[in-house]
Amino acid sequence: MCGGCVQEEYPDRGSTCLETGSFLMNYVSCAQCNKRDFVLIANKSTDDEDGEEIITFDHICTNCHHVIAKHEYTFSVVDDYQEYTMLCMLCGRAEDSVSILPDDPRQIAPLF
Repeated sequence: MCGGCVQEEYPDRGSTCLETGSFLMNYVSCAQCNKRDFVLIANKSTDDEDGEEIITFDHICTNCHHVIAKHEYTFSVVDDYQEYTMLCMLCGRAEDSVSILPDDPRQIAPLF
């Protein structure tokens, strides 16, 4: 992973978890070839460990194939919620939780 390729290392992305793609607003240029072009996704793998889906891949430079960052995305179901996390030097860090019920119990206002 290369801190010289990104504007900010592991920016806080709130609840925006990317399963695929790249956060190009944070990409400065390749520290190895000094070119700013598209970012490729390579070495993508999907694992399933104890009900948790883990997707990992590398962001690499289109021109010289320098590894810019390693991306990790996880998905799991815990109780009545879908849990998402993302950790990547380029795309940032984020967490999200979504209810699988029609009405999210956390969003219901008390009656009294």
